[in-house]
Amino acid sequence: MNHRSMKLLSLLLLERATAFAWTGISLRKPSTGTNSFSKISSLAATSTGSSINATTATPTTPFSPLNPILQQVQPSKTVEIFSLVKDMEAAGETVTSLCVGEPDFLPPKAVLEAATQAIVDGDTRYTAVTGTLALRKAIAADLQRRKGVTYQPTEIVVGNGAKQCVYQGILATCGEGDKVLVPAPYWPSYPEMVKVVGAEPVVVETTSNNGYLITPEDLRRTLQENPDIKLIILCNPSNPTGGVYHLEQLKAIAEVLKNFPNVLVLADEIYERLVYDGECPAFASLLFDRTLTVNGFSKAYAMTGLRLGYVAAPQPLAKAITTIQSQLTSCAGSISQAAGVAALTQVSDAELDQNIEIMREKRDYVLGELSKMPGVSVAMPPNGAFYVLPDVSSYFDGDDAQLCLELLKSKKLAIVPGSSFGAPGTVRLSYATSMEELGTAMSKLREFLEEQKDSP
Repeated sequence: MNHRSMKLLSLLLLERATAFAWTGISLRKPSTGTNSFSKISSLAATSTGSSINATTATPTTPFSPLNPILQQVQPSKTVEIFSLVKDMEAAGETVTSLCVGEPDFLPPKAVLEAATQAIVDGDTRYTAVTGTLALRKAIAADLQRRKGVTYQPTEIVVGNGAKQCVYQGILATCGEGDKVLVPAPYWPSYPEMVKVVGAEPVVVETTSNNGYLITPEDLRRTLQENPDIKLIILCNPSNPTGGVYHLEQLKAIAEVLKNFPNVLVLADEIYERLVYDGECPAFASLLFDRTLTVNGFSKAYAMTGLRLGYVAAPQPLAKAITTIQSQLTSCAGSISQAAGVAALTQVSDAELDQNIEIMREKRDYVLGELSKMPGVSVAMPPNGAFYVLPDVSSYFDGDDAQLCLELLKSKKLAIVPGSSFGAPGTVRLSYATSMEELGTAMSKLREFLEEQKDSP
């Protein structure tokens, strides 16, 4: 067979293989249920001419190329709505968005200069799976200086964002038959990540009376009722409530956990540098041997697009996470890691404190505006992060997804339904944007709610 014949045969085989793959996907059994976000997803068809969740053909065969576990996992609603906003903008519509937790300011000058210099120097190669030694040393020094927790560089694994580190921490510790305690309201990815690894999320409701923080009593009761719980996810400060566990509250939780020696803690502390009053201690300072500390550079340093985070954990856990990462992504980007070293060694606390004051001003402005809106209440003002979770249950019979859909449709204002965070009847607003954008957003929201009150 000559070269031309071989080439034609290869193209034919590729064409048939591609057709088979797509046929298999289109013939998979479609989901029969709907969730509260199907209405929001369908808006894409109206606004942009396409839908996020495309309708599949009527199945004629039970064959499916997809992992069955995907039937249990929901896509990230924050990302889904953000993608919808981007589609609407691409279609020429102007949308105001308070969906994504992304600071509107640039990273510090030292961070940008370090990234630029790394490119100029040709620092564009793979690094060690766990990250560069320079960055892991800088992380260890930072945790010792600010948190009083001592880690060796070998106990730190650098990943492509804190989100990856959270997932790898869950995967390294939990599997089929295990349970993971997730306090609600929660970051939507927590329970879905738990499902992806084959474990079961055990959601524990919290109340505004306790600042949306899990109490020692609820923790003890849940652990007694669920002996298969292997991990508790503790987000401090909290996304989406902005609640902060202070030292005495963390001590009370640690005291309960002493009676449950097989339960680990994944402490997601990505917002720990954004606290308005008091401090946010590291949980590892109280229960080091059983804590996986996750942190990163996206929030405090506005390095969201650089995708840089880390997990610090006792050596056996760090080694397990390293093994997983070696098979998933190999390592974080070398440019991002160079920027991370600069963030921890060249950016002063005073510079970061300025950002906290800016966020405080935005928080206070949003809280003030919400207090003027009919039928809206904020039971617990946020003390950390950059989110607020107002109660809007007096509208649309408490259907927060419908509220967000109508708001996006009529006012081109995008916010996230609280039900995706395990808090039905609420919405999450991110105030990590410009004051101008916040002003526009608050005006749109107030006008929309007043129109709903006036309508028959």
